[in-house]
Amino acid sequence: MYEYFKGRLIEKNPAYLVVECGGVGYYLNISLNTYEKLGKEESVRVYVYQHVREDNLSLYGFAEKGEREVFLKLISVSGVGTSTAQVMLSSLGPLQLQEAILDGDVSQLKSIKGIGAKTAERIIIDLRDKMAKDLPELEKSLFKGNTGIEEALSALVALGFDRAKSKKVLQGIQNKEGDQAVESLIKQALKNL
Repeated sequence: MYEYFKGRLIEKNPAYLVVECGGVGYYLNISLNTYEKLGKEESVRVYVYQHVREDNLSLYGFAEKGEREVFLKLISVSGVGTSTAQVMLSSLGPLQLQEAILDGDVSQLKSIKGIGAKTAERIIIDLRDKMAKDLPELEKSLFKGNTGIEEALSALVALGFDRAKSKKVLQGIQNKEGDQAVESLIKQALKNL
């Protein structure tokens, strides 16, 4: 029903935030990933998912559309509810979580609180194909605003390098050295691949 809320950040906590839109304060459950990405801005745009049950109406907020897409895929798996999906996104982040699913990494998923071997296997079986199909779109939305990384990643994949490894190397370069020109990113990534 809601796409996003854009308004004034009233309260921010690692588990939730309150955003005032049009004189109404909305309580949104969030992951640690969203908490970190929102920073200390006073005005925010938060993508929203409204979860409706017989006895409860909850709102979940996300800093990026890509994180919301991963969340929606996770809750589509039998045995994974909204709280579990929120913990999963807080533990690994959307890209790491997607990589773990695509790689079939049961042990990494089991390291998340509340996820056992059977649930981890079910998540991998149910979501591997869906996530592989949506990987480029998710990466674009999570790298939003940094077309340099998007272009460098596309170039490295076109050169025949593994997408997951290339992405990790590019993220490491960005974290270490900040935003750079595409050519510089590709040159540094080639040295590290």
